Amino acid sequence: MSRHAIIKAVLGPVMRLMFRPRVEGVENIPGTGPVILAGNHLTFIDSMIMPICLDRPVYFIGKDEYVTGKGIKGRAMAWFFTSVGMIPVDRDGGRGGVAALMTGRRVLEEGKIFSIYPEGTRSPDGRLYRGRTGIARLTLMTGAPVVPFAMIGTDKIQPGGAGFPRPGRVTVRFGEAMEFSRYDGMDRDRYVLRAVTDSVMAEVMRLSGQEYVDMYATKAKAA
Repeated sequence: MSRHAIIKAVLGPVMRLMFRPRVEGVENIPGTGPVILAGNHLTFIDSMIMPICLDRPVYFIGKDEYVTGKGIKGRAMAWFFTSVGMIPVDRDGGRGGVAALMTGRRVLEEGKIFSIYPEGTRSPDGRLYRGRTGIARLTLMTGAPVVPFAMIGTDKIQPGGAGFPRPGRVTVRFGEAMEFSRYDGMDRDRYVLRAVTDSVMAEVMRLSGQEYVDMYATKAKAA
């Protein structure tokens, strides 16, 4: 049994009891082949809930500090995060964005599911912020379809992304798959990248019902 299966078997029932996730539109996710999941990011627990909602393993990038801790606690954290599909990447370095993009490309070329938050960070206030164009580059480089999704209610069970989440009800809503083959060979055209990204974010906004802010979340946090 894989580590993903073990985590799902052990933690799945507990998380379902605590968060009672309602999953909508899961039939929109292809059963095989590469898939990009692109959605909003409200709180830390988003990436923990997603894996228990799908039969296929889901991979995503995370800060390498989650797997570099020392001692028993550090090893336990590393085992847990890698088991739920996290791939550690140094996102704080000058080449962090490139490393994240290449990691996603590798996962997709292996025919797996790669989940990404186009906002690049958690929303500071529950609104949906402008998406970064890495999502567009990934789909145009690999040809993988994009399935938009919305996490709803996770900010209520873990406000601010800190502390142990409290019991509550969350919804994970998947939209119809989007493909952008009409833009083949244009993954370096910044206007195309922006158009693809904005179309994905428009679907995320429709699914989540969030207010949209045409500003990067990192800029909003800095302000």
